[in-house]
Amino acid sequence: MPKRTNKVRSSYLCNACGARLSKWSGQCPDCGVWNAVEEVSDLPAVARGSGSGYAGVGAGGAGVVSLASVIPEERTRLGSGIAELDRVLGGGLVQGSVVLIGGDPGIGKSTLLLQACASLGHGHPVLYVSGEESPQQVSLRARRLGLTGDGVQLLPETCVERVLAVASVERPRVMVVDSIQTLFTELLQSAPGSVSQVRESAAQLVRFAKQADTSIFLVGHVTKEGALAGPRVLEHMVDTVLYFEGEAGGPFRLIRSIKNRFGAVNELGVFAMTDGGLREVSNPSAIFLSRHAEPVSGSLVMVTREGTRPMLVEVQALVDESPLANPRRVTLGLDQNRLAMLLAVLHRHGGIAMFDQDVFVNVVGGVRITETAADLAVLLAVLSSYRDRPLDVDLAVFGEVGLSGEIRPVPNGPDRLREASKHGVRRVIAPAANVPKRGIEGLDILPVKSLREAIDRA
Repeated sequence: MPKRTNKVRSSYLCNACGARLSKWSGQCPDCGVWNAVEEVSDLPAVARGSGSGYAGVGAGGAGVVSLASVIPEERTRLGSGIAELDRVLGGGLVQGSVVLIGGDPGIGKSTLLLQACASLGHGHPVLYVSGEESPQQVSLRARRLGLTGDGVQLLPETCVERVLAVASVERPRVMVVDSIQTLFTELLQSAPGSVSQVRESAAQLVRFAKQADTSIFLVGHVTKEGALAGPRVLEHMVDTVLYFEGEAGGPFRLIRSIKNRFGAVNELGVFAMTDGGLREVSNPSAIFLSRHAEPVSGSLVMVTREGTRPMLVEVQALVDESPLANPRRVTLGLDQNRLAMLLAVLHRHGGIAMFDQDVFVNVVGGVRITETAADLAVLLAVLSSYRDRPLDVDLAVFGEVGLSGEIRPVPNGPDRLREASKHGVRRVIAPAANVPKRGIEGLDILPVKSLREAIDRA
């Protein structure tokens, strides 16, 4: 009798409904979704114990302990040498953390990480794993950016087992994997970039990071819809998820924190793309404001907040008579459905109908506003364009508009007012509940409680 060996068996899983199949099919027989079936591994116990399956920080057979008896340890942070990146990370790299960075092709992910590696390499061992580019290509980029690369080790490899073998010998403090979609594990037969390969490769890297206290950056590709390619569980496995935003041909790049176990969520870092790489923008309000020589209708300054940072952003609106039966509602940087709702509130509680007008709204600089504090500024900018009456250039606005026409308060109102005063704003229309009792020196605050009152104030 030949001796039995542990073999890796594969089954197939539907990403849409979770149905498990015995063989691959182009269409899931349960939910009917096409191209959703991917190979997954049924790894034996020996393989799982060797680091293939995902294991958290406490994996390894630890017993039950009382929460009160656990003494929290202060995690040391490592500065990357790039202040805006450290801000998004929550103050720097946490030892043993895994950071996933996603963004469109050519937006600057590899450039930013190479700059961070060059800065970290002066005092710490750094390993740069390149699965897409040769060492010559990485060296040419570093030379173009004016980086010496001292202390940075290059590894052109796509097999995750060989990457971890080299990392176990080199013992880097920081490791960059560019990109996770190019890695594959020898335990699976599917092609690199498939759901199973991405998941198993990331699981081994996460396990290594926790065991060796190595901080790892993972570069991830994005789909046409802008979401990270690969399984959704990839975002749950890592500690931090960062997204690059901005137009590929534009001058500015934004890094937004979507998930962060060691810092604030929705923190924003601002960079300018130059010939020498990405440069930090420490005062983003100055670049997002275009000071017009004379008042312009449809333009208004809004005070928004990204993470812990208040910012002044210009909102532009254009209202024009529509030749269509269904007028267009177009937004750049804002939610289009919320614009339609705000126009309905303006009609119902402001007495101004725009059912025969095309409405276009744009946030200057490529910023994407997700908070409701932009409601009042959007409506006043739209109304300014509709009536062709410019608003004061030293006026700023923020506040949430309710369906009954009330102006609701927003978080961190005093911080927004101080930021507006710092940049030369003289008047602010704000919710009455956000106005501090002592006021802000040099700032005329106009508190409002309803939409009609805000229109009269403006």
